[in-house]
Amino acid sequence: MSNRDMPNFDVIADLRLRGLIHQTTDDAALGPWLLEKPRTLYAGFDPTADSLHVGHLMALMILRRFQKAGHRPIALVGGATGMIGDPSGKSEERKLLSEEQLRHNVACVAQQLRRFLDFESAGNAALLLNNYDWMGRFGYLEFLREVGKHFPVNVMLTKDSVRQRLERSDAGLSYTEFSYMLLQAYDFVYLFQEYGCQLQVGGSDQWGNITAGIDLARRLHGAQLYGLTCPLLTKSDGSKMGKTEAGALWLDAQKTSPYRFYQYWINVEDELVEKCLKYFTDLSVEDISNVVAQHRAAPEQRVGQRTLATELTRLVHGEDGLKAAERASEALFGAPIEQMSGDELDEIFADVPSSTLARTVLNGEGLPLIDALCAAGLAKNKSEARRVIQQGGAYVNNVRVGDLDARLTPQHLVGSAAVVLRAGKKRYALLRFEA
Repeated sequence: MSNRDMPNFDVIADLRLRGLIHQTTDDAALGPWLLEKPRTLYAGFDPTADSLHVGHLMALMILRRFQKAGHRPIALVGGATGMIGDPSGKSEERKLLSEEQLRHNVACVAQQLRRFLDFESAGNAALLLNNYDWMGRFGYLEFLREVGKHFPVNVMLTKDSVRQRLERSDAGLSYTEFSYMLLQAYDFVYLFQEYGCQLQVGGSDQWGNITAGIDLARRLHGAQLYGLTCPLLTKSDGSKMGKTEAGALWLDAQKTSPYRFYQYWINVEDELVEKCLKYFTDLSVEDISNVVAQHRAAPEQRVGQRTLATELTRLVHGEDGLKAAERASEALFGAPIEQMSGDELDEIFADVPSSTLARTVLNGEGLPLIDALCAAGLAKNKSEARRVIQQGGAYVNNVRVGDLDARLTPQHLVGSAAVVLRAGKKRYALLRFEA
């Protein structure tokens, strides 16, 4: 989709319908200005880790929507600013990363950004830039002369990100972090000079940094630049969304598997479904309204959550990742699991009880299913185990077994080392067999 397809698409109106606008520097002018012709905008991503997380999706999806409306997005990886750390929204100073770790993180984040934006199409292909490429050339005195002298300290002190930290009695603000605003402001000016970038987008905690860049461009070049922020990603109780028991919900499959990513959205609260569909999917507002209507009519069917999980997992992990996540999810509802790998098995059943037995118990005639159910904790004794089997409630690898004389053999192993047992509809256990 390009501006040739959507020459009059009002991206600002669409963002408002989706609830994705928290603040703009000029509410009245921004929409008409964007409709005049394709514009260039950017969002920055500091490489504080070797993966983006779900909190970054807000800005990423905004860039993606602008590109679909015909504008040119710049994804800026903060190789330079990442060396300092943004104090915005932080109660204490970040730990500084080594240059080697930063280079690794920059490479990983840059690769992830390519999943969400089109860097190939002619006309409005996205740009992937690293601010170390221009910040690295500055010496300290040179930066003070060219940039620092245009920053009134009294203005910087009024920014929320600075003021809130200075007001805390238990945490100050180092000169290093105080300087972060200058670096990000200069990024905006540099991108304006070199690429004609006139709009910066980011989370609401970036407002001070964005307006600092707008002010610097005005002082240095008399230029009119614009800013737009989106709301922070929160649950209905105000707590941050995208956190799990294991930590952040990462976009890297090695850090958060497609299955766990899919399951997070499947389990989203009903009241968050519409908001998340509007924030994170490519579905139109009209299509989302239809999904929400179906969801409200029969919430027990979880149409909204299933749509959200499907759309987002496909976007982040591709079709293969989505299919793997769906297979894993279906396994919990009785789908066959014989062909699963050991890693998939561990991922799916990570939270169910497990026991380990010697592999030798499978030799010869094998391990009686009655003993296996007891060893797995699915039956308190052999009498209960027999009752479970007789009543049709015993399953081996999601296949019902009604034979009281059934035994487990090496042929039952999934991923070469485990057997999944189930008693009834939902009571799972994993038996591992070690040599």
